[in-house]
Amino acid sequence: MLKKSIEEAINNQINAEFWSGYLYLSMSMHFEAAGRPGVANWFKIQFQEELAHAQIFMNYVNQRGGRVVLRPIAEVPTEWKNEADAFEATLAHEQKVTALINDLFALAEKEHDYATREKLNWFVSEQVEEEETARQLLDTYRLIGENGNGLYQLDRELASRTFNTPSPLAAE
Repeated sequence: MLKKSIEEAINNQINAEFWSGYLYLSMSMHFEAAGRPGVANWFKIQFQEELAHAQIFMNYVNQRGGRVVLRPIAEVPTEWKNEADAFEATLAHEQKVTALINDLFALAEKEHDYATREKLNWFVSEQVEEEETARQLLDTYRLIGENGNGLYQLDRELASRTFNTPSPLAAE
């Protein structure tokens, strides 16, 4: 059984994961409209990953006898100057999510909830990967600048990204 403090914190994290998904869907739609289908695809896959993260948390709360309470999702931005601007926002957002996961991990330790701490280990590693990917893409866009050929090539590369079910869901 989950302690109420853990249940509440995970419900907050579920909302944050849905907000993240909504942000990335907004980015996807922005770049789709801007004629950047590869960038749009990358963000659409990011959207799917965030929904999967929320599902992992929801499954965990239910598995531990808690109750998932879905709350309204706050408004997200809808405009970005260019790809570099969007990936700057992505990196900043992923750093914020990392802080949320770290806070949740610290709460699990404080509450001596070792099962939750164990579940969060995957998310801690996932956030390292998320930040690294956002940083690499941001660096690439800064390097390319406004070079049309470079932007075209990277857009084509990003179009090949596919969704892979996160391992905690694949095991369920």
